[in-house]
Amino acid sequence: MSNPAGATPEAASVAIVGGGITGLVCAFRLQSRGVPVTLYEAADRVGGVIQSTREFGFLAECGPNSILDTSPKIRSLIADLDLQARRMDSAPSAENRYLVRGGRPVCLPASPLKFFTTALFSPGAKLRLLREPFIPRAPADLEESVAQFVLRRLGQEWLDYAINPMIAGIYAGDPARLSVKHGFPRLHALEQRYGSLLKGQILGAKERKARGEVSKQEAKKVSFDEGLQVLTDILGTRLGTALKLRSPVTRLERAAAGWRVTAHSGDRETRRLHRAVLLAAPAYRLAEIELAAGDTPGLGPLRDIYYPPVASVVLGFRREDVPHPLDGFGMLVPAVERFSILGTLFSSSLFPNRAPAGRVLLTTYVGGVRAPELALQPEAELVALTLRDLRVILGVHGEPLYRHVQVYPKAIPQYEVGYGRFKALMDEIEAKAPGVFLAGHFRNGISLGDSIIAGHDVAERIASWLQALPAAGA
Repeated sequence: MSNPAGATPEAASVAIVGGGITGLVCAFRLQSRGVPVTLYEAADRVGGVIQSTREFGFLAECGPNSILDTSPKIRSLIADLDLQARRMDSAPSAENRYLVRGGRPVCLPASPLKFFTTALFSPGAKLRLLREPFIPRAPADLEESVAQFVLRRLGQEWLDYAINPMIAGIYAGDPARLSVKHGFPRLHALEQRYGSLLKGQILGAKERKARGEVSKQEAKKVSFDEGLQVLTDILGTRLGTALKLRSPVTRLERAAAGWRVTAHSGDRETRRLHRAVLLAAPAYRLAEIELAAGDTPGLGPLRDIYYPPVASVVLGFRREDVPHPLDGFGMLVPAVERFSILGTLFSSSLFPNRAPAGRVLLTTYVGGVRAPELALQPEAELVALTLRDLRVILGVHGEPLYRHVQVYPKAIPQYEVGYGRFKALMDEIEAKAPGVFLAGHFRNGISLGDSIIAGHDVAERIASWLQALPAAGA
């Protein structure tokens, strides 16, 4: 790309606002193409909620615990960063998933035969699943909540004991509020295309295979030898001097040669000219940025995207103090079971070297839309309520040898019914402010894998947009 006449190096570069995984991946991909970037991050570190802490031989993940390897774009990122030797796939013995029913963890059936013999669902619920292919599809323009969708196709028991805990595990959300169209677009698409979720799962598998993709149910769970922060630390290091920490952006202003970005570093204000801008910080942070671009709508409405609080409570125990075999990924807790916790990951079973020999590590989540007030309690109370539930469900006794609590007052964006208005706003901003792009978990899906793919895809979009610009003096 040619520099505009007399432009500074920044004027030919891309500004990236937000040093979470989406912004980092986009920066890395653009740099790999020879496009100069400047990444502005308000905090004193990159990675956002991705943070790994090792203490006393325990490795705690303060945010996400793994990446679902669903796409070649995820695998290529790991390879291009030379991280294959540090990559860890989850242990084969950790494939079991548990749901709590009747106050105890019950293993989810892993095959059709086990499904028909499991005590997790009643005979009526099993028969209702066999009826699912014969339920008519909803009108394409109807926006249902996840709860409405599941009740229509599968019934109350499936909502209570499958979907409700799954929503808690993914979104820390409420199926009565989440939009199936926006929160689970593939589920919505399965019904619209095949008329049935069961048919769609079977026929859609062939299409995923042709694209080199894997379903989230079958994808490998990936981390690194010292946790997920390995990935974000390496991406941050690759940026070098292009990374500007403690530099919150406060204003974007349209200029003749692109966009003037105003950022603050301590008491010092900087203004730099960039050809394009990616907005990849959390939506509530973007809402604080002034967008001065004529009739382009502002970013303020993004503050209405709901981010509930979530607390991560990581506890280490002696192996003999946890009677459960911990032979799986973890357990999810349905709301109808009336416990305080949303679910628990069996972290030391999932990946090696998460706990010293003879010890186990459990990561429990509290709060979310189900009980936001619980997440904001003092650390001692969070540990106490977590222990109360773990003692009942898993039979834990004794006191924890290790504890690490992390509270996120604004944790995960909720794609609630009506979320289309936010997506329409983002589309309008991009259309009326050429050179401004938006990507991240508030737009492209909330999983870590979704955010990695979003960073890759927006880098492609930005690179194509830059290449289409007329050369200077043309």
